[in-house]
This record gives sequence, structure tokens and C-alpha cells, in this order.
Amino acid sequence: MSTDSELVLGHGMVGLFHYTLTDDGGAVLDSSVGREPMAYLHGFHNIIPGLEKQLEGKGAGVQLRASIPPAEAYGELQGPEAQRVHRRDFPKDIDIVVGASFDVKSKDGRAMTLWVSKVEGAWVWLDANHPLAGKTLHFDVKIVGVRGATDDEKRHGHAHGPDGHHHHH
Repeated sequence: MSTDSELVLGHGMVGLFHYTLTDDGGAVLDSSVGREPMAYLHGFHNIIPGLEKQLEGKGAGVQLRASIPPAEAYGELQGPEAQRVHRRDFPKDIDIVVGASFDVKSKDGRAMTLWVSKVEGAWVWLDANHPLAGKTLHFDVKIVGVRGATDDEKRHGHAHGPDGHHHHH
């Protein structure tokens, strides 16, 4: 994989980075360590705005710690409390786990995403807030590569993995 050491992240560039995400209490919420680095297309809303802003202008080898307030991450908590729904109201073949999301239509026909916030026995709580809404997110990031995006990637609006090609699993 050839990435030019002079390239820096900006619109239409693909960044590859490893990250560890922690909350205010220092608990690890997610990490790419031990996996492939995360590949994203800069300027196309592939990652939360606050992190994209911190990565702008940085090149391979840079390590940084970014604390992103909710407004630049997954938003402030808003809307009604989580709604309790019975398990039988879901399709049988769906995995109901905390953090799973569903796209639904609201009463007025708008598309919205609901997240499973709690599961207890036959009851499932659905929340209109992303599980990380209202939280300040702390990212430890190491940029491992920067490259120009392919035309395909720009057309599709997202990175196709480390080398710019689709990966088939």
C-alpha cells in the first residue's frame, strides 16, 4: 500500500487510522486495535464532524487525542424517553441486541433511526437517540496512512478499504 508521506488529510483524501474511543470515565467504548485501520473519505460525513475537524491537515504518523463534545459527535440527547416494545413486535429473524439500530417511519412518514437501548426478558427499549448521544467522546488516534481517493470512492462518497478497492468477505 503506497501512501505518500507528504500527503495530508483534506477534502477528497482517504485517511487510515487506528483509534481507541473512551468515555468521560475512561471506559473503552470502541477500538480498532487488533483490526484493520478505519478508512474514511475526508469531507463526506463518513465520521463524526468533530473528529474529522481534528484530523484535517494531518499526515501519516501523527498521533492525537481529541475530545469531541456531543454537538460535534452524535448530538445532544433529545426527544421522548426510550419506548418499551414487546419482542414479538419485531421480525423473527432480527438480532435484538443493545446498540442495534432500526430504520422506521414515524407517524408523519419521516424516516428515523431507533436504537435498542435495553433488553429485559421479552421487552425491548427503543430510543431515538444514538447510544453515544449526549456523551463527550475521547479519541486516541494514530494516522497510519493518507492517500488520494479513487474516482469510484468519490462517486460513492465513502472509502473502499485501505487500498481503494471493495473487499469481499
